Amino acid sequence: MNCTVCGNLLIYDRTVFHCSCGVFVHAYCWNEHVLQAHRPPFEIGKVNLDDEFKATESRREGQASRVQIPAGQALGEEAPLSE
Repeated sequence: MNCTVCGNLLIYDRTVFHCSCGVFVHAYCWNEHVLQAHRPPFEIGKVNLDDEFKATESRREGQASRVQIPAGQALGEEAPLSE
């Protein structure tokens, strides 16, 4: 079985995340999967010395430019869910 994000083999007895959307990913690929596939709204910014957050960039739903397609799956096909 391969990681949906990077395509590399999921190694036996290592931590693997099984997402609610049905894919399996390495622990270190989890953040990339969530940002690509589920596209949650977020802001990028800086915190000043007064602990105030100042947004420099904002990403809202529908603004993501990359879509993740699981390895070996053609565009338009649904991913089979594993139990």
